[in-house]
Amino acid sequence: MENQYYTMMEKQDFFEIIENKYGELAVFIDAREGKPQDPVLQFDGKKTALLKRDERRSIILDNIDKETCGVLAEAEVVMIVELKSEMVENVYAVPVENVEDIVLNGRRTRADELYRAKNKDELLRSFGAIKTWTGGLK
Repeated sequence: MENQYYTMMEKQDFFEIIENKYGELAVFIDAREGKPQDPVLQFDGKKTALLKRDERRSIILDNIDKETCGVLAEAEVVMIVELKSEMVENVYAVPVENVEDIVLNGRRTRADELYRAKNKDELLRSFGAIKTWTGGLK
């Protein structure tokens, strides 16, 4: 049995949150190694969300656009789209948990950087995006 001594937290410097005509949200982030296991998105209702991708890796989404906060707070599920350059690597749905505060436990790092190959524009067309919000730093 493997012991878990730390959790890795990565800050996603640039991300996009997209809404389609049905009010569904998709969050576009950089692709990570491995497949997600029981992922969940925690949102503090202010400007920060934490994607708990698996038991060892969490991704911080900070400086979320103010207009997006209301929509995200009402969402029960969002689609996470992981991109490697413009190619889609992973797409999965995650439940949204509204929390008072985001608790950041573990070692914090910086992010440097269905299984059919699609580029971002193809996915946006099939998703039916009507709004796009950009958050984070450019």
